[in-house]
Amino acid sequence: MEQGGGDLEEASESKVLTRLSDFPAESRFSKINDRFVHLDSLIREIRYDAFLVRRFWGAKEGVMVLLCLAGFVLGTWDLGVGELSGGGDYNRNGILGGDSSGFLHMEDLALILSLLSVICWATFFGMLWSSYPIMRENMVYLVIGMMFVQFGYIKSHADNPDFPHGAGISGWIWILVVNLVMLFLSVFVVKRAVVETRDVHVQQRHSHPDPRVFERAWEDHSLNAWSFAIGAWCVLLNISFWSSAHSIAPSPENLDFSYFLVALHVVAGVIATILLLAIVWLPEFMLGTAEVRIQSLRAREVAGEKIDKGKSEQGKCPVCNHNTLATMGKNGELSVPCSTNDCIGKGNPGSSCAICESRIPSRIVCSNCGSNTTVGSHFGRVEAW
Repeated sequence: MEQGGGDLEEASESKVLTRLSDFPAESRFSKINDRFVHLDSLIREIRYDAFLVRRFWGAKEGVMVLLCLAGFVLGTWDLGVGELSGGGDYNRNGILGGDSSGFLHMEDLALILSLLSVICWATFFGMLWSSYPIMRENMVYLVIGMMFVQFGYIKSHADNPDFPHGAGISGWIWILVVNLVMLFLSVFVVKRAVVETRDVHVQQRHSHPDPRVFERAWEDHSLNAWSFAIGAWCVLLNISFWSSAHSIAPSPENLDFSYFLVALHVVAGVIATILLLAIVWLPEFMLGTAEVRIQSLRAREVAGEKIDKGKSEQGKCPVCNHNTLATMGKNGELSVPCSTNDCIGKGNPGSSCAICESRIPSRIVCSNCGSNTTVGSHFGRVEAW
């Protein structure tokens, strides 16, 4: 991973980064069943990302977390005010507009708290925009997705204040549509752009003739926990926006104000916003200034950017340096021709040939000097001159 001005080792000797491949792994679930090994891997990566947050989040991220907390609390505070629990005046609506404005006819203290909440949120998103430049475009997509979900729950509760109780297809269709929009923006657009940028980054900047080193680079740049955070963020947004709309949707004479729903809105919303900060921060931390922008491969092609997808490396005899039949792909996979006569198959050393099912040899005899050496020794050699 890179940070800000380059590799972490170069950026600060006092913050030598423990990489994911060095992070201790547990086998808590795989001991129960081997099929749960991926769950252990995910938990390990979540613990590692939490370790990165604890170590590298500073005063700036702390201020942003406090701003989102203040924005939620100030926007929902009702003790001693009674604006929310009283139901307000449903004959007035809108923000501006003189006598018809609902916002301008709030209680003075409620109006002050609302304006302070708006200021907190504007400052939070302003800091998010300025702090992570290569994630700006993707941050906008995520915020648009949030707005769609919030609008969907407002619309559903406007048609049916008890939503989801007694809601028909028309009520659920709004929630389905806005969530599809959010999933499209967060998964198909943002996640795809980050993952494909990560792929290009690893292939171009961490390519190594030793497949073990290259495989470690892929592991260190894993985004499984980050992808899981996007899913958790979407779920928490739905909980937060539903509880906020549900707590104030009924008319004043039917409103049974629930502070539990307000607390649920605040808690779920704060956690979701912290996840949003982490979702935007991690790709910036991982790639640093090594990437100018985060885009999908298709977007790079449209922009006319040339993408180096890597190339295969031809094996060389470790004795005489003559080219051999072994090759290494761009992802570090080894390939050797089948040793059976008249068979044109090839595969990984030690595996079965896909054509004749014979065993692919793990050693190669050099056609030039006749030496019999392992396939792995044909790669990763550095000339002394």
